[in-house]
Amino acid sequence: MHLISGTRSASGPYCTSCAHRSCRALRALRLPLVGGHRREFAREHLIAAEIQADNPRLVLWFGEATQSYWVAAAEGLREARTLGELLLLVDPAPATAGATSR
Repeated sequence: MHLISGTRSASGPYCTSCAHRSCRALRALRLPLVGGHRREFAREHLIAAEIQADNPRLVLWFGEATQSYWVAAAEGLREARTLGELLLLVDPAPATAGATSR
């Protein structure tokens, strides 16, 4: 297992421009830090920051080690593995009424 934190050296083959989680983790180890983040995940950090700006009641971030978005709210900590899951956590669909009127 190769850690983003760099506690182990990066080894093994990896694709130079794919979305495989393992390849992204290995590429990230070879890229410089920018503002405390790996450049490999710049897009995800930007998305998290933009959604955070629109939702001041929540704390959002992208975790490089898990390659997931995280949301901290009064209800607790939730993980979203995709942008779609993150958007559902931030703005869930309204509850449907139990009965409909005619």
